[in-house]
Parts: sequence; C-alpha cells; structure tokens
Amino acid sequence: MARAKAAYVCGDCGATSPKWQGQCPGCGAWNSLTETVIEPAKPGGRYEALSVTSSVQTLADVQAEEAPRTPTGIEELDRVLGGGLVHGAVVLIGGDPGIGKSTLLLQALATIGLSRKVLYVTGEESAAQVALRASRLAVDASAVRLLAEIRLDQIIATLKHEAPDVAVIDSIQTVYADALNSAPGSVAQVRECAAQLTRVAKQTGITIVMVGHVTKEGALAGPRVLEHIVDSVLYFEGDTHSSFRMIRAIKNRFGAVNELGVFAMTDRGLRGVSNPSAIFLSSRRDDVPGSCVLVTQEGTRPLLVEIQALVDDTHAPQPRRLTVGLEQNRLAMLLAVLHRHAGIACFDQDVFVNAVGGVKIAEPAADLAVLLAIVSSLRNKPLPDKLVVFGEVGLGGEVRPVQRGQERLREAAKLGFARAIVPLANRPKQPVEGMEIIAVERLEQAVDACR
Repeated sequence: MARAKAAYVCGDCGATSPKWQGQCPGCGAWNSLTETVIEPAKPGGRYEALSVTSSVQTLADVQAEEAPRTPTGIEELDRVLGGGLVHGAVVLIGGDPGIGKSTLLLQALATIGLSRKVLYVTGEESAAQVALRASRLAVDASAVRLLAEIRLDQIIATLKHEAPDVAVIDSIQTVYADALNSAPGSVAQVRECAAQLTRVAKQTGITIVMVGHVTKEGALAGPRVLEHIVDSVLYFEGDTHSSFRMIRAIKNRFGAVNELGVFAMTDRGLRGVSNPSAIFLSSRRDDVPGSCVLVTQEGTRPLLVEIQALVDDTHAPQPRRLTVGLEQNRLAMLLAVLHRHAGIACFDQDVFVNAVGGVKIAEPAADLAVLLAIVSSLRNKPLPDKLVVFGEVGLGGEVRPVQRGQERLREAAKLGFARAIVPLANRPKQPVEGMEIIAVERLEQAVDACR
C-alpha cells in the first residue's frame, strides 16, 4: 500500500507548506501549522462512503425510528447517555488523570459482556495492568476481549475481525496512524485516528467509546473537531481528592444535554448514587450563617445543593471575589444588584462563594440563593430552617422565573424542606403538601422574607 503524503496546513488561513515552519507563509500566524494528509493512502481515497447515495426526498416521508440502546448496567451512566449506548454511536469521555475513566468503562464492559460481545483496547496500560484493575474491582472479566495496541491499522483490523457490539479505545491520544509522521497525541494524529474510528463505527455498527485526555484548563486535548465528529461527549467533574465523581453530558445526539450522573468512589470501583441531593446535604447544619440550599436543574434531574458564602472585612486595597463551582463574573454583577436594589453594600468586604460537593452550576437559577447566602453571612444570621431557594436575578432587581419550577419544589418537599422562596411566576397553581411557598417579584422582597 502506498504511503500517504502529508503537508503542513495553517489552521487560520488554510495555506500549505511542505515542511513545518514556526510562522505561516500565508497569513503570518505563529505555531498554526499542523500536519495533515493531503493524498489518499489507497486508491479511492482514505474514506469510503457510508452508504449508497440516496435520492432527494421529503423529510416528512422519512420513517424515523427510535435508536435501540444497550444498557451499560450502571444506572447513572445510562442516565447521562440518555438510556444506554446506541448502536453504531461514538462516545468521547474525558476527565482528569486518575478520576476514574478507565475504572468506570471496565465496569461497564464487564456488565455488557454478559449479554453482548465487547472489546477493550488499551494503549496506556499493558494487559497485565488491566487484569490487575479487574481483579481489584472484583468484576467478571471472563467475557471481555482485550487488545493492547496503539497502531490504528491493527486496531481497525481487529475491530472488523472480532466484530464486537461495544469497543473501548483507551485512549485516543495514544493511537497513531502510519500515514502520519507526527507523534501519538499530536493534533494531526488525534484528528486522523478519531475520524477513521468514527468511520468504522458507522460502517460496522460497532459502538465505540473513546477516552480522551484533558488539558490543564480542563478541556479535551486535541483539535476541537474531535468533539464535533463524535455523537456524545461526556466530562468527568469533581475533585479527585473527593469520594464523589460526576459525569456531565455536554453533547448528546441521542439524549438530553447537560444531564448529570453522580458516583461514589469505593474500593470496588465507582458506584452510582441514586439520591445525590441527600448526599450533598448530609453534613449541612441549619444554624450556620452564610448557608443556603439551592434547587438546581441538571438535565432532567432536580438537584439540591448547598451554597455557602463567607463575607469578611477586606485587608487589601482591592476586595476579593472568589467562587468555586459558580461563575466569578456573575458574582460581581450580583453584588452590584444587591447594593443598588437592596441597599446592602459589600464594596469593603471580601466575598467567597462555594457550591458544596464539587458541583459546577452554570444556570442563572442560582442567583437568588447566592445573594441570600451572602446577606446571611454579612448579617451573621442563619437563614430560616428548612428553606430552599431558586430564581434568576436581573440587573433591575427583578426575580425572574426558571424552568421546571414544579419539579424543583417536589424534589425539595421529598427531602423534608418546609419553606421555599421562588419567583412569582413559578408559584404553583396547586399547593405543595407540607411546604410554604413564598413568591417574590423583587430582590428586596426576598431579603425581607429572610429577616
């Protein structure tokens, strides 16, 4: 087979160069040239058509069928995936080193292997190391086929020969294609290998799960196109020093986006947490100033999280505003709204806000809970007992409604909370049994309700 030729293409302007240069000869950008295959490695091109070209048809005439799914045997993982693995889908899962990616996938393969054919391709560890992990996890790995290989051609040949239902590539950064001269893990190698494996998955119907490394900023390493070509992208969240792990779906063509699964790390691997709200609130005390319980919505699941705030006199010319699990710029905006519309100033105070449990909250429904926790800490007065809060706060001081208010209230009532401060538009038409609903339109009304 003829060896594919490669050139260096600028990622900014598309100019090509026969050799690598620090500066693009076309646009002058620095460090923008990446190695790319420009000629096919075999007659007919490197990529074959997925199916015979079809004729144009009306969308309404297309018969849409629900994609069949393969349960992984891990309920929380199935929740994030939208019900299980889809036939022929490609899933990319990333996370910090040691957070549990390989552990979780080995557990899932051992369960799926009881009824389906599975293959585990390891490029980072030897076969003996994978066997030791399976022994520590005490899983039945008798049906798990194992291949320790990093050459793309050999991996593809094995996939076609073994024809598994589910295959795991651990990890995509260790796989390399002979058509490229760059080292494994480079942008060109990751893009080429991911594209070839995705093509195989679509042609053969094999479900492929690829493990991806992350950068120090927490993003998936490699080209952004890696996330575009796959069907689902899952991220591990949480502190590696904590016993809890969270998986969030940031892209899913077959399910809900932003769905969250919660796991606990044990000596037998990762175990799903069926009621994470109770876990996150297990060590909370009601008599502590600066603590407020938020009902956030993670995908289709309402989740109760404790928001902690600490307000203290500043000892520096510039007051500090720090957040963990929340957006820091939004905190600065909320403090300005608190001063302008509620008359509570924090310009001479250091403000620290934390979402307990390592949860990352991006939705604006946390605004009201954050502000009430700050007010509680500033006044050194705990909020009322068994109180939950949610609502978005606008720049005009108005409290705006959020989605799925009824589900949030039902989840809070299930855990024994007796009082809720909610936006006026989220006030339920029917009373919630055992819960007092305080509906507010303005931020100052919410602050007065907590006096």
